[in-house]
Amino acid sequence: MSTRRVLIFTRFERFWHWTQMLLVVSLMVTGFGLHGFHDLLSFKMAVTLHSGAALLLLAIWAFATFWLFTTGEWKQYLPTITGLWKVARFYSWGIFHGEAHPYRKVYKRKHNPLQALAYLGLKVVLFPAIWSTGIVYLLYGFWQGWPQASTWLFWIATTHTAAAFMMVAFLITHLYLLTVGHGFREHVKPMLSGFDDVDLSPEEEAYLIQSEPKRIR
Repeated sequence: MSTRRVLIFTRFERFWHWTQMLLVVSLMVTGFGLHGFHDLLSFKMAVTLHSGAALLLLAIWAFATFWLFTTGEWKQYLPTITGLWKVARFYSWGIFHGEAHPYRKVYKRKHNPLQALAYLGLKVVLFPAIWSTGIVYLLYGFWQGWPQASTWLFWIATTHTAAAFMMVAFLITHLYLLTVGHGFREHVKPMLSGFDDVDLSPEEEAYLIQSEPKRIR
């Protein structure tokens, strides 16, 4: 195996990542405003911006899901127990004792086992919980006449808020992990340029040099 800088994050992935980040932050700011944590925006403006950002984010998620399945990139998020406990131990113990990260990126697996598991959880549990409850909440005017509608609304709103706070917790953890190891700058650079250090087999290296030279440095 040899280590080379390889383009592993496409333009769409980078666009998806940063657009998603901006929209999630917008949802956080407006959501906190709706719950009375600040008065930077009027309630009406917060509702309008929150709903608009949510619909844009939902559209991006839908397109990203289509992209993942049509390109085969969904395989990047398949969980595996191989190396999972080593990575979990590193983040809970080794990282505080100067140990080296036990996972090395490879061409066909750019996320370590813990990342893949976390991102899969986001995509199949947390994201659907947020957008499904958000849409039902947004359409309350169409079902407010149903029996016990107010009770259902309470639990839908509670679930939506709980999922949103879980998203905030994920974002804080994500930002914290960017500051450890190689440092914030080195962690962020791949999502700006698309290139990262990857372990390549001789066959993979030969293929990239011959068939996709722009993807390898």
